[in-house]
Amino acid sequence: MIKVLFICLGNICRSPMAEAVFRHIAEEKGLKDRFVIDSAGVGDWHIGEAPHKGTRAKLDEMKISYEGQLARQISANDFSEFDYVIAMDQQNMDDLASITTDADVVVKKLMDFVAQPKEQNVPDPYFTKNFDYTYELVKEGCHQLLNYIIAEHDVRAK
Repeated sequence: MIKVLFICLGNICRSPMAEAVFRHIAEEKGLKDRFVIDSAGVGDWHIGEAPHKGTRAKLDEMKISYEGQLARQISANDFSEFDYVIAMDQQNMDDLASITTDADVVVKKLMDFVAQPKEQNVPDPYFTKNFDYTYELVKEGCHQLLNYIIAEHDVRAK
């Protein structure tokens, strides 16, 4: 099992979108059973809340399930539980650096997996209100991350 954790500021917009999109893509490729996929926020403001209405609307439009997703805050234990901790922007990376341990985990930004990204960071639609653009970036990043993991771990459908 390969464990992937997506991180954003409050865990209601970008990281739950990435969690849902990555799960959807893995399922389409017949790989869902090979992954544990989750998301968390660096902040604690939205713990227990469902994804933001803009995220839900975009995922509904794309027919991607977010069922059961509730915001949570990342903990130091996550760094030993997950193989990949994937942040949405540089501020998230900086915040993660303050709580990370020496665990053997890959900590990178989602856009780091895109060869020629339109952005280095996934903009927060909580502030930009542009959930379509966020989705476009998240979708590309998730496809490229999955391709990277498949190659790195020789992942195949069962």
